[in-house]
Amino acid sequence: MDRPDLTPVGTEVVIEVTRCGVCHTDLHIQDGYYDAGGGKKINLKDRGVTPPVVMGHEVLGRLVAKGPDAPIGDEEIGKTFLVYPWLGCGVCDVCQRGDENFCTKPQSIGVFRAGGYAEECVVPHPKYLVDATGLEPTLASTFACSGVTAYSALRKIQIDKEKDLLLMMGLGGVGLSALKIAQGLGYRRIAVADIDAGKRDLAKKLGAELTFDPREADAGMRLLSEAGGAAAAIDFVGANATTQFAVNVIRKGGACIVVGLFGGDITIPLPALVLRAISLQGSYVGNLSELKELVSLFRSGNIEPLPVEQVSFDEVNDALGRLRTGTVHGRLVLAR
Repeated sequence: MDRPDLTPVGTEVVIEVTRCGVCHTDLHIQDGYYDAGGGKKINLKDRGVTPPVVMGHEVLGRLVAKGPDAPIGDEEIGKTFLVYPWLGCGVCDVCQRGDENFCTKPQSIGVFRAGGYAEECVVPHPKYLVDATGLEPTLASTFACSGVTAYSALRKIQIDKEKDLLLMMGLGGVGLSALKIAQGLGYRRIAVADIDAGKRDLAKKLGAELTFDPREADAGMRLLSEAGGAAAAIDFVGANATTQFAVNVIRKGGACIVVGLFGGDITIPLPALVLRAISLQGSYVGNLSELKELVSLFRSGNIEPLPVEQVSFDEVNDALGRLRTGTVHGRLVLAR
């Protein structure tokens, strides 16, 4: 679609998009729903998503215009910024404390408002811009979703980083980000479960202690016997089988963090929940402060970059198709 150039008003700023990550969430937006299990769906229209939507929430580009009330200096024009996309209403108590990703009236860029699959993107306030000067732009664009989502999930875990085993279910884009970030944060024992042999090989090459196919009948018992069970598990798939597997193999007192939105449901006997003293928690993207912390960690050099493939904006449909087949090893980023 051809549209007029964007003109910012009030506190708005306009970003000329040079990079935009291709994320699995975009597939859910294409489909129009999340799978709630049992034949039920969470319809995105019921959540306020009104098509047509300009997708793309991992936005990076140059600041090219600002509204008359935008609190940012003229000297910032032309600089490269990463956009924090998980916006809320901006005025409720949740937003005011810095957790806009938990707002009950979300306004996320690329979901509820126009995103980065375009030449320009409007951001409602410059406070959502994170200086990306000096960062490798294709990699940095992934920080706003897969990076901050992985980082936020890892921050919810309280285990001994030297001795305890951390299990990661799925080595897609977010799982791969989590593996690299976890290593940078000092986690020494990491197990990766994935049905894709190529992704298991990649995990092993990148330093995972254990890798296995969770579909194998003895995979859970092998994890328990070889490593004494996982102290914590993060499910980056979020499907019936993956979350159930993770819950089954965490040790007594362990925690399972669910990040993925593949869909489905599980059943947990309540006595087992109590007797095993396990916890099951969801983790939804991350807040602006966490994104800034993550950027600082990358600037420090403590986190090694994950594999990122750069593709042309003209190839966006092919990129989404590849993502849907599950054959992408790493991340895909649109670039111009």
